[in-house]
Amino acid sequence: MGTKDLRAPKRKVMPEMEGATARWYARNRGSAAQLAGYRRQAAALADGLPDGAAVLEVAPGPGYLAIEVARLGAYRITGLDVSRTFVALAGEAARRAGVAVDFRQGDVHDLPFPAGTFDLVVCQAAFKNFVRPVRALDEMHRVLRPGGRAVIHDLRADASAADIAREVAGMGVGRLDAFWTRAALRMLRRRAVTADTFARLAEASAFGGAEVHRDGAIGLEVRLTRAG
Repeated sequence: MGTKDLRAPKRKVMPEMEGATARWYARNRGSAAQLAGYRRQAAALADGLPDGAAVLEVAPGPGYLAIEVARLGAYRITGLDVSRTFVALAGEAARRAGVAVDFRQGDVHDLPFPAGTFDLVVCQAAFKNFVRPVRALDEMHRVLRPGGRAVIHDLRADASAADIAREVAGMGVGRLDAFWTRAALRMLRRRAVTADTFARLAEASAFGGAEVHRDGAIGLEVRLTRAG
């Protein structure tokens, strides 16, 4: 049997989130418990990041993480999402929060930025949806400055149904939203990858490798660096 081509596109199995679906997701991810989690993540990402650093969040959805990073320092923050609904929702959330984040519509597989633009690229809970994952990593590498880093968090393919139930129980959402969130995560798990597979994707990309670790009950944390 031949080696699987990691650069081959994955089959797209669900539409992009727009309209009512995107608004439900934004509301569902905006519970007090989850916003507190975004604040913790933002603090970890901003640790050691100098004032004036340029930060890109790929697929920020409703923008909660980017907004929390913006609260922490004088950073130049951009969020790029394929969903026009998310771009609108995130822009409005940033205005309400009183922070400057440039949310715009675009595709991770063809990032509309010059090479070497950003000090940090972040991707939260979206990598499994990218139909050309190595191409997405290559684009992240391209737009990073030498010495810049990328941090990706996503669902693990080997997370169990019990793991998912425990994760959702801590989200602070109502019973009906919890039911649909569990169902969505079980479905999305089919598109996710294991730590070993992600390591192989990173090796096949311009990064040439990554640090890949389990993150909580159901996630992976991937750290990649563009060589200086």
